[in-house]
Amino acid sequence: MKICPIGRIDPRLPVPAARATFRDMTVTLTPHAEELLHRLAHAGPPEEIVERALERLVADEPAGGKRMTPKEAVERIRELRKGLSLGGLSIKELVNEGRKY
Repeated sequence: MKICPIGRIDPRLPVPAARATFRDMTVTLTPHAEELLHRLAHAGPPEEIVERALERLVADEPAGGKRMTPKEAVERIRELRKGLSLGGLSIKELVNEGRKY
């Protein structure tokens, strides 16, 4: 399936995965992605649907788009733990308390 810039489908392209052309860019869709796009046809032209999906993905990225290294994650966990306690109980005491029920 080829989607022209105005959002019309060209059925002359029998391919297992759909192909969409946007301003010198070709996007190949899996059959599942093609089905999802057809389901969302009421939401607007394919270009707008894809653009909104990409905007949402960018917005959901962690700050700066950078993942923490394991060392940074450990440091963050240790920082978050500061000042937290079990109220004087030990883990062993909590486990034993849980066994009573």
